[in-house]
Amino acid sequence: MFPWNYGFHWGAVSIVFLGAFYCVLTVISTTLILALRRTYRSAAQGRADRIRWRSEFQELAARDRLCRHMLSGEFPYRECRNAFDCRRCEAHARILEKRRPAAVAETEEEVFGMAFPLDRLYHRGHTSVLPQPDGTALVELDELGRRLIGVPDQIALPQPGTRLRANGTGWRIRKREADIRVLAPVDGEVVDVSPARGGCLLVRPAEAAFDHLLTKSEVRPWLLREMERLQLALTAQGAPTLADGGVPVDDILASYPSADWDAVCSRMFLQP
Repeated sequence: MFPWNYGFHWGAVSIVFLGAFYCVLTVISTTLILALRRTYRSAAQGRADRIRWRSEFQELAARDRLCRHMLSGEFPYRECRNAFDCRRCEAHARILEKRRPAAVAETEEEVFGMAFPLDRLYHRGHTSVLPQPDGTALVELDELGRRLIGVPDQIALPQPGTRLRANGTGWRIRKREADIRVLAPVDGEVVDVSPARGGCLLVRPAEAAFDHLLTKSEVRPWLLREMERLQLALTAQGAPTLADGGVPVDDILASYPSADWDAVCSRMFLQP
């Protein structure tokens, strides 16, 4: 049935057969090539996110790279050596084995008048992660992140199906001159998105996606230090004190119209 076979003769049947054969072959080849290209792009994007984050992490000030266990008093001083990815840290695993569970089952931590529910986990780029019963996780800005931004001018959310890499780009927010890259707190696939509350993602996380996130006992010491960082960032912009005696207002940016909010938000959202 093929031209290179002995005894082949061109005719209507052979033409129909060859046409169908090469059409099927073209479809299969095209499908395979497209699948390989998508796989390569996905892998390349994942590597690019990791390389970019590790490079940016090294550019952060030393006081912004502190180990989570220093914040909770388990080390006198220690800088993170794994770019906030505790899944790669042997010291973190050892500490978790020795750590005693919290004696009081509190449901919320209040810091400077801001509520941080303890049924979720927190990323140091100011997002929270709330595991859902169906195995997905709700990702959104935490309370301090929302107050920093107030009402965004523009939100650029990823499309459902997008693969997120922890510490890669989760979504982007525009507010006045500030172009804010919100870091993704987990590895996983975006299931659904919403612009509410500064951006919300429903993510199907990868296995062991939460080990690097802050837990109940670490929330308060981390936030106290974040308030110090915020005060330093505002002071550098000519704002000596926070509004309302240290309690952040609902829209911090609006209270300091002359501040360089690109610089302030870059500092608080871990962008060097």
